[in-house]
Amino acid sequence: MLIDHAVIEVFGGKGGDGHVSFRRLKYIPKGGPSGGDGGRGGDVILHAQAGLDTLMDFSGRHHWRAEDGGPGENKQKHGRDGEDLVIHLPPGTLVYDEHTGELIADLDAPGKSLVVARGGAGGFGNEHFKSATHQTPRESTPGDPGEQRALRLELKLIADIGLVGKPNAGKSTLLSRLSRATPRIADYPFTTLEPGLGIAELDADGAGRRLVIADIPGLIEGAHSGAGLGIDFLRHIERTRLLVHVVDIDPSDGSDPVENYRVIRRELGEYSQALLQKPQVIALSKMDLLATDEDRAAAVTLVEEAIGHHVVPISAATGLGLTQLLETCWQRLRNDITTPGWRGRNLQTAADAEEESSG
Repeated sequence: MLIDHAVIEVFGGKGGDGHVSFRRLKYIPKGGPSGGDGGRGGDVILHAQAGLDTLMDFSGRHHWRAEDGGPGENKQKHGRDGEDLVIHLPPGTLVYDEHTGELIADLDAPGKSLVVARGGAGGFGNEHFKSATHQTPRESTPGDPGEQRALRLELKLIADIGLVGKPNAGKSTLLSRLSRATPRIADYPFTTLEPGLGIAELDADGAGRRLVIADIPGLIEGAHSGAGLGIDFLRHIERTRLLVHVVDIDPSDGSDPVENYRVIRRELGEYSQALLQKPQVIALSKMDLLATDEDRAAAVTLVEEAIGHHVVPISAATGLGLTQLLETCWQRLRNDITTPGWRGRNLQTAADAEEESSG
């Protein structure tokens, strides 16, 4: 299950208390103060961990505490520092202060880390207070409390491709055919209730070309304001590099594929104009439902002329056009490889390999 919202409280560890003691040896009855300082409390660190794609671990656990520092000891021994608490989050997690709404961090790449709550300093032992005029101090100080913060975590999936379209357009079936993902599939709208991820391998020989694909639940008119599954899932599209519009050509449902495409484009633009600037590929799905090659060619021509954009005819049921679709997406992403923040190193590797082999 994809959990993409969570609110947690984090607590830096408390510093250890200072210690009061005096050095006592057989022949040194008045050896002076020897109480050590307390150890530092552990920090709470957020870390973007590759391979994670949900905030499920935080849905049932709200309090996260780093270890307290140990108290000082006699013989001027410093207390043990508390262990830092490292919280692993999926790449793409936005971290907000729950009370102020301030964006604290955008962990948009694996390996990014942030100290979000520092541990308290250890207290002073009585050895710290000795002086020429104060040779037997009995005072010490307690350790400082660690920082405490309430955080709101929001996940935006990171993927190369985002599948968008109206409910029942065939996105989940397409994802299952392009990758090893196993989304829930049925012939009624809103089967997909949460975004899903799959990895498509383009090369059977293990050359390493692969694409991460996100299946975004079906959008309807008014989605940007919360209609249907709405705005909860639109944000996941923001992290994708390429949008694949899955447009249903099914003649039995009476819908207009051109109008369906335009509805989705309007919803994307209402949510964020930046989404309209993303490169796109249009997949005309369910082509197997058209009886003849002439019907399929006519449908492609009609849609292309109406929207002014090349389309890729596909059928997830028969496999028609799926290889062409992946290759088209690969080339679009390769052309967009200089996009700031690009994460698909496999694309760069494959491009370099082609240049070397051609040279």
